[in-house]
This record gives sequence, structure tokens and C-alpha cells, in this order.
Amino acid sequence: QVLLVESGGGLVQSGGSLRLSCQASGSTFSIDNFGWYRQAPGKQRESVAFITRTGSTNYADSVKGRFTISRDNAKNTVFLQMSSLKPEDTAVYYCNANGQFLFKVYDAWGQGTQVTVSS
Repeated sequence: QVLLVESGGGLVQSGGSLRLSCQASGSTFSIDNFGWYRQAPGKQRESVAFITRTGSTNYADSVKGRFTISRDNAKNTVFLQMSSLKPEDTAVYYCNANGQFLFKVYDAWGQGTQVTVSS
């Protein structure tokens, strides 16, 4: 079992920056990929970025060039550095981890952290 706890959300002005962190605990050796998702009010949850065990990354078009995902495998932590924030980035941001443990594929989610960007 993998548990995820996000931190770092808050209120920021348009153009500002925030850094989200996600600390994993439990069977962290089984984690293959980390991802960040977000859900704005009245909208579906969407993928923002993900990073594989070997460090390959992928970003949603809406955040390319502004957000950077990274991971510290030794500390079982994944980060999302967000810059040039826009009001449309306002959402609850969720950390995700997936992998395989005891021959079962799993998806683990954090509780979410609110990011609010004021115009």
C-alpha cells in the first residue's frame, strides 16, 4: 500500500509561482510513475504532468513551459514547480502514484491541495 500526502498549495497572484510536494510512504519501492492531476470546480479531473521511474516526463499542453515535475527517489517525493501561474490554473491538485505490488497494479491518490490564482 502506498500513501500520498500533498503540500504546498495556496493563494498566489497571476504570474506567480508555487511548488507542490507529494510525500509517499508505505511500499514506495513499488512505485513506477508519479503524476499530478487537477480538478477545477465543475470540471473533470485532468492530467497535468507525470514522471516515470527513470525520469521521463510528460506535460499537458496547457502547462508546457510553465510547470516542471521532478522526483527524488531517495526521499520518495515528487514535486511540481509551477511558474507563470494563470487564473485558469486554479484547481485542487492531486498527486498520483502507480505501480505493481504483489502482482497487482495499483493507483494511489493523495487528498489534494488547493491552488488558487487570483487575477
